[in-house]
Amino acid sequence: MINWFQHIEFANVWVLPFLLMLPVIAWMHYRMLRSLKSAFTVTTTTAFKQKTYKSYLVHLPFGLRLLAAGCIIVAIARPQIKNVQRQTKGEGIDIVLSIDVSGSMLSKDFYPNRLEVAKEMAAEFVRQRPVDQIGLVIFSGESYTLFPVSTDHTSLVEQIRNLRSGMLEDGTLIGEGLATSVDRLRPSRARSKVIVLLTDGKEQPPENRLIDPITALEIAKTEGVKVYTIGMAAEEGATVVEKGVAGRPTVAGGLDEALLRRIAMQTGGAYFRAIDKQSLQDIYQRIDKLEKSDVEVTSKTRFEEQFIYFIAAALALLVLEMLLRFILLRPFP
Repeated sequence: MINWFQHIEFANVWVLPFLLMLPVIAWMHYRMLRSLKSAFTVTTTTAFKQKTYKSYLVHLPFGLRLLAAGCIIVAIARPQIKNVQRQTKGEGIDIVLSIDVSGSMLSKDFYPNRLEVAKEMAAEFVRQRPVDQIGLVIFSGESYTLFPVSTDHTSLVEQIRNLRSGMLEDGTLIGEGLATSVDRLRPSRARSKVIVLLTDGKEQPPENRLIDPITALEIAKTEGVKVYTIGMAAEEGATVVEKGVAGRPTVAGGLDEALLRRIAMQTGGAYFRAIDKQSLQDIYQRIDKLEKSDVEVTSKTRFEEQFIYFIAAALALLVLEMLLRFILLRPFP
């Protein structure tokens, strides 16, 4: 019922002030009944103190008629439920968000830390692109496809919110993160394929590394994938030491901006440097403007009339009033 009142609108609002007349009519009715009472002398009032159920119901017919009048006034005001239906359609872009989840992403040069800010801005970016297919790849000492390229943005945003450092083996393998992201876009037939790769470190290759960044770059170029790279660190070349997974210290040895610029330039993208939350938000907004989708949003407003319920209530009240007046409370002939 509360939800109904929250969504109701009136086509003829000017009628509603007439409801204020009902208390006035009730007061006038009460005053008139008092003035019509006659007085006469009796030896005792004992007989008048005995009341039957009719004594309690004597004013009910008038009350029902007053309620019926109120329902009729509301019905004339034409209560409606407004329902706005929006349909979004268009030609989208296939995008993969490739996010570094290494231990250094817990560094607190961004508040509360780099990873939390990266998650917030990535989720906001997803919500701004309703027709695009977007996926999520995470990487640190290895890479993993956390969410396939899809239009299910609600589930994707939930996955982004649940990101945490320690989900993968620690380290920073930009090449593997890029290669996995390209592989997710390989089956795509979209007119444009884009990767947004965010990291706060530089390549830290172990002995078992599968793909180096230059090889991953060549794969991206072959597949026609445009890569936007984002370097996330408050200070140029800063080394940040934080407590990482299980309390172990994690060292971030600074950004490899030369590599990130090369990947972006050779794939037709762009490199951006984020030094705080606001700058990262601006970067995502710039990428959003650079990669525009053909979007068409149509709105259709539909009104569902509700006056019929008040008409039905008024009729029911009048029928009940007549039954009481002419049957149950009928005066003696």
